[in-house]
Amino acid sequence: MDCLVTGGAGFIGSTLVDRLLDEGHNVDVIDNLSSGRLSNLDGAQASGRLRLHQLDIRDADTPGTIEGIEPEVIYHLAAQADVRVSVADPVLDASINIVGTLNVLEGARRAGTRRVVAAASGGTLYGEPPSSAIPTKETFAQHPLSPYGVSKKSMIDYLVAYRALHGLEFLALALANVYGPRQDPHGEAGVVAIFAEKLLKGDPVTIFGDGDQTRDFVFVDDVVDAFARSATRSGDHVINIGTGRELSVNDLYRTMANVTGEQAPASYAPPRAGELQRSCLDVSRAASELDWSSWTTFEEGAAATIESVRQQLASN
Repeated sequence: MDCLVTGGAGFIGSTLVDRLLDEGHNVDVIDNLSSGRLSNLDGAQASGRLRLHQLDIRDADTPGTIEGIEPEVIYHLAAQADVRVSVADPVLDASINIVGTLNVLEGARRAGTRRVVAAASGGTLYGEPPSSAIPTKETFAQHPLSPYGVSKKSMIDYLVAYRALHGLEFLALALANVYGPRQDPHGEAGVVAIFAEKLLKGDPVTIFGDGDQTRDFVFVDDVVDAFARSATRSGDHVINIGTGRELSVNDLYRTMANVTGEQAPASYAPPRAGELQRSCLDVSRAASELDWSSWTTFEEGAAATIESVRQQLASN
């Protein structure tokens, strides 16, 4: 199968590229390398079945490039993925996540692509659900409270429209808080990678808010498995991808500190704008429709992430 991965040099995208190549597919990557790294694709480029297109999905050339690639399936992961950036610069966020997505969909339409599997945001799509709605199902009303969440909801609306108008199949995977090796501790708002680097350097760790806020942290390999399964499953709707379990930031820090042997307590600062108090996804639809569930415990995933950051620090 011929696949295209937008954002394929990023931490989730490059891990997906490795998986698709391992399965024998041909893979094209579109990435402007603003946050993705060529080093993430070192192993993939040795396969001889990877083509990299250094291109911003906002560029007018994007639809034509995709038309020339003629992918059967597009995995759309390129995005502005930081809630804080979206609050500070909502126009930038919309230009990447809405206009950029439209360019990708226009390319898919012109290329005769069969399906788009897009990365949506389970952490922001549903707003601040009441306790009775946590873990949150896909049927819960979509009510994002940040520009990032709004742009990702708009992406889903456009996917629905392209399905109705042009017969373009889609699945939107509403991702919980993804973490793992290759996540940039200086970008993408990856708290696990950020804490890992600070703990390994012996730098103080700051928790914003009281630390009792919860998230659904899901390991990158588990997420990539869901993407790979989505190429052939029926759908045309949203599927939550997470663990179904809440983990507080305080417990996250304690677990990571134990792995590194760090005993220093974290410091606390006021909460940041746009952040939710609780977020956790119901993943029963993923189990029934993708035959998928996460399998990596947070302790296992944290250890793998810390080791990856340790190796990065040693090579710098």
